[in-house]
Amino acid sequence: MTNFYNQFELFTSMCSIIAYSGNKVAAPILVNGLKRMEYRGYDSVGMATISSGKILVRKGVGKVDEVNKSLRLEKMDGKIGIGHTRWATHGGVTNANAHPHQCCGNDIAIVHNGIIDNYDELKKSLVAKGHKFKSETDSEVIAHLLGDFLSKNDDIKKAMINTTNKLKGTYAFAAVFDDGTVAGSRYDEPLIVGIAKDGYYLSSDVLGFIEHTDRAIFLDNREIAIVDTNSLSIFNYDGSEVKRQVTQIAWELADADKGKFAHHTLKEINEQRHTIANALANRNHTVKEFCGAVSDAKRVLITGSGSSYHAALIAKQLFSKYAKIQCEAIISSEFQYASNLLGKDSVLIAISQSGETADLLQAVKTARASKAKILSIVNVPTSSLARASDLSLGMNCGPEIGVAATKSFTAQLAIIYKITSTLSGLNLGISQKDISKTINTLLNSMKNIVQIADKIKHIGNIYLLGRGLHFAIALEGALKLKELVYVHAEGIPAGELKHGPLALMDEKTIVIVLNPDDETYDDTLSNVHEMKARDAGVIGISNINSNKYDDWIKIPKAKELLYPILEVIPLQLLAYHTALKRESNPDYPRHLAKSVTVK
Repeated sequence: MTNFYNQFELFTSMCSIIAYSGNKVAAPILVNGLKRMEYRGYDSVGMATISSGKILVRKGVGKVDEVNKSLRLEKMDGKIGIGHTRWATHGGVTNANAHPHQCCGNDIAIVHNGIIDNYDELKKSLVAKGHKFKSETDSEVIAHLLGDFLSKNDDIKKAMINTTNKLKGTYAFAAVFDDGTVAGSRYDEPLIVGIAKDGYYLSSDVLGFIEHTDRAIFLDNREIAIVDTNSLSIFNYDGSEVKRQVTQIAWELADADKGKFAHHTLKEINEQRHTIANALANRNHTVKEFCGAVSDAKRVLITGSGSSYHAALIAKQLFSKYAKIQCEAIISSEFQYASNLLGKDSVLIAISQSGETADLLQAVKTARASKAKILSIVNVPTSSLARASDLSLGMNCGPEIGVAATKSFTAQLAIIYKITSTLSGLNLGISQKDISKTINTLLNSMKNIVQIADKIKHIGNIYLLGRGLHFAIALEGALKLKELVYVHAEGIPAGELKHGPLALMDEKTIVIVLNPDDETYDDTLSNVHEMKARDAGVIGISNINSNKYDDWIKIPKAKELLYPILEVIPLQLLAYHTALKRESNPDYPRHLAKSVTVK
């Protein structure tokens, strides 16, 4: 734990890299690995392979399938290669800026994830030596630095050490050399070595190679790996050899495929029939240990970004209402301004699907510096967050490929319910069997969602109202509409309607009201009357219909604590189908990546 925190910094970009060196043809392996990691970035794609002692490069703008079809990436020759999908940070989305990048002699090619802060200084120095750059990216300096050091008779190991010691910023990169060597290094960006019978892999994510092996080594900061078909060596930046333990990965490969569904997003929405129950199946002794740390703390803070922050808001309310534990929910990007709240008797609960979100990892770093205990709820058990935590609870919902959080959000809620039940000693009446049955009933009854999506597809402003726990779901529903439909959507506390939002209501406005039959029902229905008086269109999500709803999305009658989950699934489906009506790809929203690792 100590060594990890000495190295722990901030991840700051989002691309996928993969490398292979082995006995099989590399190109199909690289293409398939890039497809599995396309959630990390999808504006351009490229690969480099070695054939007959020469490095072949093909790259272009577009998603993996598009570029593969036009450039026949999977037909590239060679048993050694590297690949990349890009999410642009430096330089526009162009063929020239797509990776891989090469040095002047074309005997080295690199792929990079991260941001090189001192690239401008390095580039000027290299240009003065006669190096010619072909892209606007910061990444290209890595290829030229390697080439520069090799030209001084450095061997590859020494060139890697000298290059990495020149770089400032964050990076994980893989390089292929024309002699067949593959090398990689990382600093504050993930890089994982896969070890298979047929060869070695380097990848940003285990999904890149898990089809071929479940044995992995997680490189630490300031480590370099050099691989070929027969050997692997790992050393640090002073050249000392490092021995790393091989980790057996437990991760269901099949879950990363779309199966019979048109999109990952739709598949993952439908998987909630099972994933919510799976999340409730966390081992009781681990949950008890987690809750013991929360109970013993003098101060509890909960943090997350995006959907995970909305889950944190629900956790805050449930812990207070049922377990009588006061806590604060702080969005991760704002956490640095609340660091004075932490001390050695504090607990930070960090919630994340990927476990790689930059703002959240910075919050963890801040909490650790304050000697707070770190607990986490995370989907990826090998992530930086999981490894940084004193104790972690897994969501058990399998890989989530769609950029918009769906099954991971409801899995977070399920775990929060279980924690609340354990903390309070109360039976909240939520069983795995009952919840699966209820979710199945709900998903089978959503027949009018497509028609409602068609009605709202051209609406420019959509508001979502809720009280209590339902306000957090209103925020989550608004986020789904922003992400997938590209529409202005806003979650509003229903009780605040008269404090400004009511002025926005007119015949061009759509309001989605979260109003199940619980303690908030009557007050929220009164708000519906106010909005209808101003000609707003109202969509009600409830187990009870009202003649004031222009459209009603029916959810099953259930225990009150289940309603947040039952409400959010129709909102996910509504965002999905509205995106389709607007001819948008719900799996790949514009300008977004799955895990925001850009600062």
